[in-house]
Amino acid sequence: MTTRMDAPEGAATPAPRGPESAETPEAVAARLQARYPSPRVPRVVIVIVVSLIAAIGIGWVVWTGYRQASPAVSGQILKFTINSDTEVGYVLTVDRPDPSVVVHCRVIAQGTDFQRVGSEDVPVGPAAAKIVDVTGTMATIFRATSVSVDSCWPG
Repeated sequence: MTTRMDAPEGAATPAPRGPESAETPEAVAARLQARYPSPRVPRVVIVIVVSLIAAIGIGWVVWTGYRQASPAVSGQILKFTINSDTEVGYVLTVDRPDPSVVVHCRVIAQGTDFQRVGSEDVPVGPAAAKIVDVTGTMATIFRATSVSVDSCWPG
């Protein structure tokens, strides 16, 4: 019996592994099966569950994109003017599918540091056309550099 230099006297050396190993392929397969047992959940079940979750996720993204692509009401600032350090004028364009619906849009004014210096809710009443221009003025607490629409909603 051969001993290694760093092994204590009388200790057996481990069985060699590799090409010179005397293990049969069946013994190697049994040893690997004991060391790495089969998973508790079959692979087919995992693939089905992951595919189902991915399909639901993709469906939600498509549905959300479709809903957000055509909002019920949209508004934008066509033009604005800085009347003074405490007032701005604007022209708000509102687009709605049903012109008989009352719409509210929140118009904001921002200063040079992007802080809100003014804000107001603008009601847009029923009209004959789907697209309506509304002219207005807004008081600001400091000089504004831009005017924009924050949001629009029916009702």
